[in-house]
Amino acid sequence: MNPKYILTIAALAGMGFVSSCGDSYLDTVPNDQISTNTAFSTTSNIGLAVNGLAKMMTTQYLSTQGMNGEGTIKNWYNNFNGNDTQKCNQTGWVSLWNNLASYRTSKTSSYNYYVWFYYYKLIGNANLILDNVDNAEGPEAEKQFYKAQALVYRAYSYYQLSTQYCKRWQDSNNGTSDGVVLRLKGTDPNEDQAQALCTLGELYAQIYSDLDEAISLFTQSGMTEKNFYLPSLEAAYAVKARAALYREDWQTAADCASKARNGHPLMSVAQYKAGFNAANNEWIWGVYEAEDQTLYYYSYFAYIGSNSSASAARNYPVAISKELIDQIPQSDVRRDLFLVPQTDEEFKQMNKSTGRVSDSKASMYKRAQDTGALYSTSLVFGYQQFKMRAAFMPGGGSFHLFRSAEMIYTEAEALCHLGRDAEAAKLLYEVTKNYDAEYTESTKSGADLLNEVTLYRRFDLFGEGFDWTDTKRWKKNIDRKALDISKGLASPGNFHSTFAIKIDATDDSRWMWAIPNKECDYNDQIKEND
Repeated sequence: MNPKYILTIAALAGMGFVSSCGDSYLDTVPNDQISTNTAFSTTSNIGLAVNGLAKMMTTQYLSTQGMNGEGTIKNWYNNFNGNDTQKCNQTGWVSLWNNLASYRTSKTSSYNYYVWFYYYKLIGNANLILDNVDNAEGPEAEKQFYKAQALVYRAYSYYQLSTQYCKRWQDSNNGTSDGVVLRLKGTDPNEDQAQALCTLGELYAQIYSDLDEAISLFTQSGMTEKNFYLPSLEAAYAVKARAALYREDWQTAADCASKARNGHPLMSVAQYKAGFNAANNEWIWGVYEAEDQTLYYYSYFAYIGSNSSASAARNYPVAISKELIDQIPQSDVRRDLFLVPQTDEEFKQMNKSTGRVSDSKASMYKRAQDTGALYSTSLVFGYQQFKMRAAFMPGGGSFHLFRSAEMIYTEAEALCHLGRDAEAAKLLYEVTKNYDAEYTESTKSGADLLNEVTLYRRFDLFGEGFDWTDTKRWKKNIDRKALDISKGLASPGNFHSTFAIKIDATDDSRWMWAIPNKECDYNDQIKEND
């Protein structure tokens, strides 16, 4: 079913889960909406409700610029504030891109609240499906299948919340630190939804439980999902693999990552260079955006697409860090998707402060134009990316949440921690050989091999929403190096001086968002200092 024709039944029955800021925080069944009994009376309606969850992932929220479902999560909370990604010259957003403690500890900021609001909206609607699916009229196989999909949405949402509002696992005292509010039932205005925070261990136990049940139900149903924008059996394994990696459960991560790749071969070079804006066989689960229902200037690609006509992309293009790409061999064809200076003379074509190449006669400027991956009025900056491109203007297109390459890196990283270096090296070779004919299987071991796996993960998954989260779970400092034109190619980095900062990995105030007041004000079980 094409999601642009979906009626969001779940949203009609309970869209207001955490969106209301008025007298009743949990007033979820307005009089002009259809009843829950009607919305979930048949498996056909349940299927529409599950499709509604997919639509929620590409919807604008909170009447705030750019808050658009999963696209915002990828860009604002995982790309632009990371170690390897620069939103060129967008210094007005320094507070967010630099993870300032004053932003992250503020309980009233909309940036603090958005992630909480969005994922609890998904969770609340998934819970409504789970509460009602067993009583719906229709085939048992459909009930099992749709229930499995709702469980994947809930588990994915809780995983995402854990990365933003909780400590990393290695700092959690084996999961005893605070998690989030673990809501497992659909919202009822007549029930008190006040709950204390669970522990991080309890949160991950629930994520695992949801995914294990989903995997079992997918299998029992005998049904398969053919639409990339809805969860499948492989998506359930992929979510569990990602969660297990974050939880440092290496064996589970390796096992699930291997199963998640089933039926999803790696992209060809041509597919890799096609803009990451339309589904192909490598995509395990993604987000669909229709051209006649685009989010316009708030779409994912309106902020990151090199060819987007949106001002946020034209005037402030996205670049890869010099420190990262300098470690990737020139024989790797994925480097072609970045404007890398080739000589000291080319390097000095950039503005010494911003990195912009403004001379239309400069070789770097011409190379950027020759890619055909820029809008006619786009500015040119050294190291800018052409990997992410809009499918239609001003910045629309579909994008993936999970693909096979991520699962290969996940499995390889987990195997390194399990001491199975030869298997990890073989996996790294499996993915890298597709894009670098000169790459040979690594003979490294231990920490050296792990570093090579994570290096290629950082490069291959650039711009796909892993930069900040991976840096956090690896407990690495953010250490952005400033552009120094005088040193040419020997410059340590390419970041604008405003963004050339170091964030200590141990400073929780820069790596966690505070629990927002919009939760605390209506939930007296949350302590003021939580």
